[in-house]
Amino acid sequence: MQFHWGLPMQFMDELLDLAAMPVEAFSAKASTLVRFSLLDWMVCGLAGRREPLAEKMRALASAEGGRPVASIIGGTAAPARMAALVNGATSHALDYDDTHFAHVGHLSVAIYPAALAVAEELNAGAGDAMAAFLVGAEGAIRVGTVLGRSHYNRGFHQTATSGAFGATLAAGRLLSLDRDQMRAALGLCATRASGLKSQFGTMGKPYNAGIAAANGVECTALARLGFTSADDGIFGMQGFVETHTRQAEEAVPTGEFLFEDNKYKLHACCHGTHSMIEALLVAAAERPLALGAVVGMRLTVNPRWLRVCDIKAPRSGLEVKFSYAWLAGMVLRGDLTGDDRVYTDALAKDATLSNFARRVDVIGDESVTDLEAVGVLHLSDGSEIPLHYDLAESMPEEILAFRLRHKAQAILGEEGAALWDMLDALETHSARAIGARLSQSNEQL
Repeated sequence: MQFHWGLPMQFMDELLDLAAMPVEAFSAKASTLVRFSLLDWMVCGLAGRREPLAEKMRALASAEGGRPVASIIGGTAAPARMAALVNGATSHALDYDDTHFAHVGHLSVAIYPAALAVAEELNAGAGDAMAAFLVGAEGAIRVGTVLGRSHYNRGFHQTATSGAFGATLAAGRLLSLDRDQMRAALGLCATRASGLKSQFGTMGKPYNAGIAAANGVECTALARLGFTSADDGIFGMQGFVETHTRQAEEAVPTGEFLFEDNKYKLHACCHGTHSMIEALLVAAAERPLALGAVVGMRLTVNPRWLRVCDIKAPRSGLEVKFSYAWLAGMVLRGDLTGDDRVYTDALAKDATLSNFARRVDVIGDESVTDLEAVGVLHLSDGSEIPLHYDLAESMPEEILAFRLRHKAQAILGEEGAALWDMLDALETHSARAIGARLSQSNEQL
């Protein structure tokens, strides 16, 4: 199905059309990636359930109480809005979830928690939740492209801002909101959506994802009750676009699902560092490298990543995930960047990595895309090794599935493999069955 998006007068109506799109109009590739995203999101959520942030979120849910209608990762059940908040934050705690670079954020952690919570409350099927996720993800991407680079560079975390609109579309579809109700829900979301990049490296970053999911559940619940809002909270006067970006993009890409370009993390760190990691792995595969033999490294990336992934002296394991220099040293030393257990606070005090980091020069260049890394390693024998990797290159679906299953098994052991055994039969499960897999206790896992 082709999208023909017009700005700004038609944008709201086109979001409403998207929310009501029949499943038959979904592209085959998008439908496949939706299933990959659900399982990868579940893996990330279960892997993060013991994080201090997750424990605090479950404590908040327990203290607040309410109707136990939706599952909490590593816990019991809570009201749908609270479950979405807890699960969004928990699943983003390890920063190991999927990323869409046009959206400039993480889709699954903002949208699946809302879709699953509402689907559980309604006793809907997993297929219904996945369909709702897809329209929510596509809507979030398109809102993100309108907000553009200016929004992100101003300091907004688009996982939380445009992601909240995606969560609203997903929850509203499941609730069967009519067109006027969905318009009201999106208008309410415009006054609720929030999240700042200043939180990166703290518990506030994953909390942003939970905020987005909870906002989607809350805004649709209010709209269903007849709550009113601005007719167009996105493009209207003093609406979200006018107040949250210096200059909106003049056009939204047409064509089929932009979600088809969704990317998946195979390393447990900021996605902006993955092209560098893959480039170093390719170089190491072609020629044995020792960290001590590298006397210098020059890395060129898109300038937008310099304010995200270039922490020069990380103070914690979490900040290491946002440090090009530290991660480069880890790769060259042979550390397993795909194992989240490696990222301890002690790693931030590693003298070897600290010394190597002083030899790493990171620069920004607009000619390098968001998905590329270009560079060179200078060796002690005077030779040089060029570096280049582009995440934009498409990975065959069967290889992607294999690597994601391997990731799941590496993180969760046999339970991770068992989750991926569900892949071909996901549509036969209820949303509550999916929730039950997430709420299992640590002992059961």
